[in-house]
Amino acid sequence: MTKKTDKLLETFWVDALSVRVYPDGATLAQDAAQMALECLGEAIAQQGSAAVILATGNSQLQFLGAIASSNNLDWSKVTFFHLDEYVGIAAEHPASFRRYLRDRAERPLNPKTFHYLQGDAPNPLAECERYTQLLQEQPIDLCCLGVGANGHLAFNEPDVADFDDPQRVKPIELASATRQQQVDSGCFPTLDSVPQFALTLTLPAICTAKNLFCFAPGIHKAAIARKMLKSPISPQCPASILRSHPQAMLFLDRDAASQL
Repeated sequence: MTKKTDKLLETFWVDALSVRVYPDGATLAQDAAQMALECLGEAIAQQGSAAVILATGNSQLQFLGAIASSNNLDWSKVTFFHLDEYVGIAAEHPASFRRYLRDRAERPLNPKTFHYLQGDAPNPLAECERYTQLLQEQPIDLCCLGVGANGHLAFNEPDVADFDDPQRVKPIELASATRQQQVDSGCFPTLDSVPQFALTLTLPAICTAKNLFCFAPGIHKAAIARKMLKSPISPQCPASILRSHPQAMLFLDRDAASQL
């Protein structure tokens, strides 16, 4: 079924996944932010608190800006997590995901707490276990994330992604395409400066969230948007798993939807 409004060009379903197409990234971000606030507000009303997982990257910038400018939620009742972090990167490094989210979410919102993955922890495996325990202490009401050009979610790369991964947080070696994407997006000056390893939530950990919002705006996401919606559901395109989640939404702008 297709629906059109002043700000929404089209909605349709691919398997269980709801796909929403907007005229531009700004309109997408504003509408997604409002939906996220409503989702978290309902969780607070029902259970007294809410928990959300946030992502980083250019696809999240306008969305996080819209969230940060809102005063319609009691953020003191919200606990934050994030999806991944480079191994060996200090929290103050310009490309650190902790720094990105501290500046764009924690500082403007002042939530109850923000649990960060410590990429520079002396024992990465112990850090994965620590973060796994934190994630298991409360249900995750909303996970907001992007999709990589190769279809990865968080840092679950196509060659290692596991829909039935027994772990919830683990170290992973980054694919060359993912490392190059970090250079192309301006996060690192050269390929050699991009860390080779990262800590990431696994696909089962991501899919435990009651609601999933996936953002893929821009013409550079058109090819992967087509692949994740048209190809078989398979770890070869990790993002295709969203089509099996009962409460997942994919947010595209006109450019990203141009190959559908």
